[in-house]
Amino acid sequence: MHRLLPLAALLAAVAHAQTPPVPASPPSPPASAPSPAPAPAGSQQLEKVEVTGTNTDENRRRQATASKIVISRDDLLRFGDGNLSDLMRRLPGVTPTGRPGRGGGIAMRGMGGGFTQILVNGERMAPGFSIDQIAPDQIERVEIQRAPTAETGARAVAGTINIVLREPLVQKLHELRLSLGLDHGEPQLQAAWTRNDALGDNLRYSLTLVANHQRRFDDIDNVITTQPLQGAASQTAQKGSSFEKRSSLNANARLLWRLGEGESLTFMPFMVLAEGGTDSHFRQTGVPRYDAATTESDGSFRMLRFGSQYQNLLGEGRRLELRANGGRTVLSSDALRRETLAGLLARTQADRNENRDDNLTLAGKLSVQTDKEHNWVSGVELEAGERENTRVTLENGQPKPGLSDFGEQLSARSLRFAAFTQDEWQASPNWNLHGGLRYEQIQSRGDPGGVGAASGEVKNTSRVWSPIVHALWKPDPKSRNQLRMSLTRSYRAANLNDLIARPSVNSQVPSGPNTVATPDRAGNPALKPELATGLELGVERYLSKGGLMSANLFARDISGLIRNVLALETVSWDTSLRWVSRPRNLGKARVYGLELEAKARADELMDGAPTFLNLRANLSLFASKVEGIPGPNNRIDAQPRATGNLGFDARLPATPWSVGANWSWTPQVEIQQTEILRSVTSKRQVLDAYAQYMVSRDLSWRVGVSNLAPLDALSQTVVDSGSQIVSTDDRKRTFTNWSLRAEMRF
Repeated sequence: MHRLLPLAALLAAVAHAQTPPVPASPPSPPASAPSPAPAPAGSQQLEKVEVTGTNTDENRRRQATASKIVISRDDLLRFGDGNLSDLMRRLPGVTPTGRPGRGGGIAMRGMGGGFTQILVNGERMAPGFSIDQIAPDQIERVEIQRAPTAETGARAVAGTINIVLREPLVQKLHELRLSLGLDHGEPQLQAAWTRNDALGDNLRYSLTLVANHQRRFDDIDNVITTQPLQGAASQTAQKGSSFEKRSSLNANARLLWRLGEGESLTFMPFMVLAEGGTDSHFRQTGVPRYDAATTESDGSFRMLRFGSQYQNLLGEGRRLELRANGGRTVLSSDALRRETLAGLLARTQADRNENRDDNLTLAGKLSVQTDKEHNWVSGVELEAGERENTRVTLENGQPKPGLSDFGEQLSARSLRFAAFTQDEWQASPNWNLHGGLRYEQIQSRGDPGGVGAASGEVKNTSRVWSPIVHALWKPDPKSRNQLRMSLTRSYRAANLNDLIARPSVNSQVPSGPNTVATPDRAGNPALKPELATGLELGVERYLSKGGLMSANLFARDISGLIRNVLALETVSWDTSLRWVSRPRNLGKARVYGLELEAKARADELMDGAPTFLNLRANLSLFASKVEGIPGPNNRIDAQPRATGNLGFDARLPATPWSVGANWSWTPQVEIQQTEILRSVTSKRQVLDAYAQYMVSRDLSWRVGVSNLAPLDALSQTVVDSGSQIVSTDDRKRTFTNWSLRAEMRF
C-alpha cells in the first residue's frame, strides 16, 4: 500500500491545480413569477422556442454524490463484441474471468466469487442466470457503482454493475443490425431489431429482438502429475477436442403509459430462449480403467421475467414508486459419457438435471425533497424465491449407490426482506452529503428429499445492518475538481448451491479412492455471510472539453471469508475415504488498491494535437491478504495484481470513416487458496480494433477484429497433501475473432 500512496498524492495535486472557472448559469425565474405583459400594438410577436438539453454521462458521474460511472450505448457497442463479458473488459475496474471471445463472468476490483453485485434494470436475476445471456444490442447503458448505497443494496463488496436494457426514447427509432463473425473458422451469426415509437400521446414503447447462432471449436489438453514423497512420479494426460453449437432468441420491451400529470406505469418484459449442445472426445493415458472417452450433452435455458413500475408525484417534492418483478427460469441438461478400453465399452454415466427457479419481488419507495436541499428516500423490499431441482445419475444404466440417500428431487426456498432509508443533501456550496442505513434479512430453506442422515430440512438465516456514508467536496464550487469519500458496510450471502449439502461425484473417479486433483463437491448448510467494511477516497478533474482524469483509493476489511476447502472425508456414497471440496467460512481478509482513469480529446492534453482523436486509459493496482493462509500469494480468489486498458477512437475528418483500437492487459495470477491448494492463471493480453464506414445517415458498415496475436490460456492447480504433490495443468487455445456488421435505420 505504501507504494501506492505517492502516486495517489501526485494525482491529487494535479487534480487540485487551478483551472478556469465554469461560467455560472443564469438564475431561473421563480415558479410564481407573473406572466410577461402583452406586447405593444404593432410590435412583432416572437414564436416560442423550446431548448432541450441532454444530461451527458460525464455530468451524471460528476453530479452523483455516491461514485457512479455511466457508459452509454454508443461507447459499449463501438467494437461490435458478440458477448457482454468481452464488451465490459475495457471498462475501468472491471475484470473478465473467461477467455477472449468466449464470454464468462465479470468482476470488479479483480474480486471473483460473487463479490460483485450484478443487476438488470436495477433488479437481481434468479440463480442460473449469467450476463452472457444478455445480448449487447439489448443494452441502453451500464452503470458502475464503486461503493454501495442503501437504495441499490449492500450485497456489493466489490461494487455494483447495473445493466439497463433499451428504453423508450422521445424520438422514433427503427433499427436493424446484422452481424457475421468467424471464430476459428466457425460462423457466428446475429440479427437484432429495435423499434421505438408511440401509440397515442401518452403511450410509448421500445421493443428489441435479438437472434443468435454460434458454433465453436475447443481443445482438450489436460495433464495431471502426481509426485509422491517417495518413488517415481506418475502422469495422466487427456488430449482431444470439443465442438459446441448454441442458438438463442432474446427479447425485451418497455411500455411507458402516462396516466396523468406526474403519474406513469411502466411494463418491462424480458425473455431468453436458448438451446445448444457439446460433443467432445479425448484419448487418455495413465489410467488403466479406460483409454478414451466421449461425451454428448444437450441443454436448454428458458427465462421469462416481467417487471412493472408505478410512479406518482404525490405533491410538491414527493414521489411514490411501487415495483413488482418476477419470473421463472428453467435450466435443463442431459449428458452421456462413454468410456472405452481397447475399443470396448468399459463404463457409461448418464446425468439429467433440471433446475426451475421462481422469483417474485415487491418493493415500495417514497422520495421526499425538502426546501432545504434534502432528498429523503425510504423503502421496503420483499423477495421470495423457490428452486426445484431434479437430478438423475445412472452408472451403467443403474442408479449410483449412495447418491439415492440424497433423493432425486431437491426443493429450496428463500425469503428476503429489506428496509432502507437514505438522505442526500447539499450541506453547502462546497459539500454534498449522502447518508443511509439498510437492514436485510435472508432466510434459506432446503429439503434434499433423501432418507436417513441426508433427510430433513436445512435452514439458514442471515441478518445484516449496513450503515453507509458518502461525501462529495468541491474546493471551489465553480471549479472542475472534486474529492469523493465513502465509508460503507456491505456483505455477501452464501448462495443456495453452497448451502445445500448435496454431493456431486467426480465422473473421472466415480468410485474408490479419488485424489486431490479429482475431488467430489458438496455444500455446507452452516455458512454465514461475509461482512465487509469499506473505505473509498477519490479525486476527479473534469477537463473543459469533456475529458476526465481520476484516481480512486479503496480498501475492504472482510470477516467470515467463504472459500472452498479440500478435505478427506468419510462419505455415504462410497465405502472409501473421498476428497471433497466444501465451502467454509475462514478468517479475515483485507483488500485494497488504486484505480486510475483518464479520457480526453487529444487537443485537451497536447497543444496542436488533432481534435478528432479521443484517447482513453485506465490502470488498476490491487493487493489483498487472507489471514490464516501462508503467503506470499494468500490473496482473494482470482484477484490479479493489476489490470489495464489503453485505447483511442478517431473520426477521420472529411471522410465517412471512424477507426479505433484497444489494448487490455491482465498479468499472471497466482493464488494460495488454502494451506494445501495453490492456483495459477496465465496472463491475458487482448488487442482489438474496429473500422466503421458511414454510407449514409441511415446505413453504416462496421468491421471488428478481436484478440489479435492470441495467447494460450493456461491454468494450473497444485495440491500438496503432505504425502504427495498433485499438479493439474490445463491449456486452452484462444483465437482471433472477426466480425462484419451492417447497421440500418429506417
